[in-house]
Amino acid sequence: MAVVGAGAAGALVAVQLCETAARRRIPLDLVLIDPAPEAGRGTAYATEVPEHRLNVPVGGMSCYPDDPGHFQRWLCRHGEPTVTAGDFASRYRYGSYLADTLGRAVITAHGTVAVRRLRARATHCADTAEGRLELRLSDGGTVTADSVVLATGPAAGTAGWAPAELRGSDRFIGRPWAPGALDAVGEADDVLLVGTGLTAVDLALVLDRPGRTVHAVSRGGLLPRPHAVSPLPPVPPPPGLTDLPLHRIRAVLRRHLATTLRDHGDWRPALDGLRPHIATLWQALGDDDRAEFLGRDATRWNVHRHRMAPTTAETVDRARAARRLRVHTGRIASAEPCDDGRLAVSLADGRVLTVAWVVDCTGPGLRLDTAADPLWGGLLAAGLAVPGPLGIGVATDDGRLLDAQGHTRRALFTLGAPRRGELWETTAIPEIRTQARDLAEVLLAPLAPAPRAARRRPTDQFGLPLSTHAAAAASFRTGLARVITVRAKAPDAFVRATELDPGFALGHAALALLGHECGAEVDAARRLADAQRAVRERGDERERSFVDVVTRRIRSHQSGGTATSDRGRGASDGDTALVDHLDRFPGDALALSAAVPTIAFSGVGDLDGTLAQRLVAHTAPAYDGHWFHTSLLAFLRQEEGHVEEAGALARVALAAEPASGHAVHALAHVHYESGEHRTGRDWLDDWIGGQGRGAVHRAHFSWHVALHELALDDSAAVRRRWFAQLAPCRVNGVRALVDSGSLLWRARMTRNWTGHMPVDGVLDAVAVDLVERPATAFTALHSAVALTAAGDLPALRRLRTHAAQADPVQREVVEPLCRALEAVLEERWTTAVRGLRALLPSLRRVGGSAAQREVVEETLLYALMEAGHSDAARHLLEERLDRRSSPLDRRRLADLRG
Repeated sequence: MAVVGAGAAGALVAVQLCETAARRRIPLDLVLIDPAPEAGRGTAYATEVPEHRLNVPVGGMSCYPDDPGHFQRWLCRHGEPTVTAGDFASRYRYGSYLADTLGRAVITAHGTVAVRRLRARATHCADTAEGRLELRLSDGGTVTADSVVLATGPAAGTAGWAPAELRGSDRFIGRPWAPGALDAVGEADDVLLVGTGLTAVDLALVLDRPGRTVHAVSRGGLLPRPHAVSPLPPVPPPPGLTDLPLHRIRAVLRRHLATTLRDHGDWRPALDGLRPHIATLWQALGDDDRAEFLGRDATRWNVHRHRMAPTTAETVDRARAARRLRVHTGRIASAEPCDDGRLAVSLADGRVLTVAWVVDCTGPGLRLDTAADPLWGGLLAAGLAVPGPLGIGVATDDGRLLDAQGHTRRALFTLGAPRRGELWETTAIPEIRTQARDLAEVLLAPLAPAPRAARRRPTDQFGLPLSTHAAAAASFRTGLARVITVRAKAPDAFVRATELDPGFALGHAALALLGHECGAEVDAARRLADAQRAVRERGDERERSFVDVVTRRIRSHQSGGTATSDRGRGASDGDTALVDHLDRFPGDALALSAAVPTIAFSGVGDLDGTLAQRLVAHTAPAYDGHWFHTSLLAFLRQEEGHVEEAGALARVALAAEPASGHAVHALAHVHYESGEHRTGRDWLDDWIGGQGRGAVHRAHFSWHVALHELALDDSAAVRRRWFAQLAPCRVNGVRALVDSGSLLWRARMTRNWTGHMPVDGVLDAVAVDLVERPATAFTALHSAVALTAAGDLPALRRLRTHAAQADPVQREVVEPLCRALEAVLEERWTTAVRGLRALLPSLRRVGGSAAQREVVEETLLYALMEAGHSDAARHLLEERLDRRSSPLDRRRLADLRG
């Protein structure tokens, strides 16, 4: 396959071809033909002027239709960690993003797709005797391909508006984006821009400086409108527009815009809501109505539809206020040279503008038959392509070129600007990326390998079939083994599985789950989109169900959505899906790991806390006493208060698998809840130095040892443990937040840490989003604790704002917790006591263990003492000592009684 043009459209097609072919295991030779030095930039994204910004917010510029946040995340990873979906990135940065995304797609597809890049221009395309297509190149070479995609971008403008004497002047710049086009413009030279659209705005930004006047003229004299600083959601248009003639559509839309302005204070949501329907509306119009639109409505449509970034609009306004930029309404009538070398440009109304240079900013042309492009000219002359409606672009059948006979016999395709006659709105990234995806589907569908005879699929270690080949399945089993033993490098094994088979949905879904819930360094949203694509193409019922579970869990946390079911009042949609999945597929160990709130995953959450217990009981027959299932059961038994039974189960599991992190975790809790602090400390310390060396959550096990040391009232040991095993140089990400930060706060609350408390280092080791915009209530609770330890009241309030808009558990538990902790920081002790005490019964909903949630009880105890509520503090300590022995609590109780 050959893709002619490697700008934005060509890069997007190539990305989809590489990824789809790799996913479907379709061998492909892909040739990219473009003279530019770097793929992805084209003309639009080659400018290095930082003021040249995209005219679509970051959230609308992803390469992938099914992953709208991809560009934003790329910017966050490449030096712009605070960028939001509503920001406007520089065009050069976007070109870098396109090039990088294409490069990664090529690497991902290596071994399946061979990619060549030819630095030349395609000048001719013709049929071959074998029914293929031959492209002739500007360097004399040829490429013969089975399919060709013409991703050539907009047609060059013809400057047909310009008088002959102006076009022939050496003071006329017809191609302003050509390298060096503006080099001859002097510092004090006045300039006339012909056109007042986005091209003119970009040139005005480049040319603006004190001592120079930049004029801009167009027939309408209208500049693009700015985007809103705080955009509102789109408002859908009234129904039935496609059944109306243009004059009726115009009237209906005027009323719609007026209503939206009245109801929302802004007209933009009405236009944004109309955008998805533009192609359908345009195709429903006859040629007479389309021509009327071009003559009467197109200018106003363009200035409202194709807007400036707010910062760009501010710069333009300042230049106009200073009279350095002057906008005129008019038409160029003539141009004559002056004695000083400048040009006297006359407008049709008799006004004369004397300038040193005239720049064509009228933008691309609409017609390919008048453009100076030998490739399109040859195709049109040979009848291999025909002009589109009103002569705009070319005629296609969903992107496949129609020939002079109206046939689509050749595998010759196009997308983007050449389809403007058919679609009108087809030049922006949101439209082009969808066309690129659809083209990849059409191009690769005939090449899919024939179905193989039924054969036995590889399985995971619990006997569930895997829709992949043996090598990828082996890597998946390695990853699953590391998950269920709580060992390190599970993501590495799943990554390897997806490298061996990019179409392996379970591998991608496992990475999305680990990235979202366990803080693994993967792009969870990207992996989720890959899993969704792959499972549609190749996945059995169990795999489709698991991908749906991961999708719902991630989206539930993002949107705060809930579902009510008989399994758990108030359970999230993701929890409900996970429970249903395990009902049908009880042997899915990865799903069961996610369902049980132990050391790795947040688990399922409900108001009565019984979902996980019921799931473990329901799935028991599928595991027949396997140590993994026994380990989970041990953990749940200690959470239920059955400490002796939990200890026995944990020891049985450890006898079968000494590296079982879940069993070790359960036994650590058993020792703590039993008050066996010296035994627990010594046993767990030995395990960490032996079998625990490969544990993925060693910091959490160290935290458990430190809890024993804290209960023993050994402040020196707590300090040594923290600096040796829990300091930020050794722990980062979510573990630093959950373990390191919470231990510091507990040590401070119990007066086992005096002087400087190094919590700032903990917060520096955690991404800002994880701290202030956490996805789960469990992480949010520990964010609140760490921010309180740091004394960061503004950040704690930002977290509260996030929690108030997140899932129900964050809204109903974390948000009031933040309020109570704000009272702690402000030393409003009575308010803090009241808030913290009210929260204790509902803390189980955040997930995690009782020992982790105990940090709130410790804070309450501290607040009671500070408030002078000695009786209440004494009562709470007595209750705790009834549950388990603790030298620390005995010392505190003695202090109160003394």
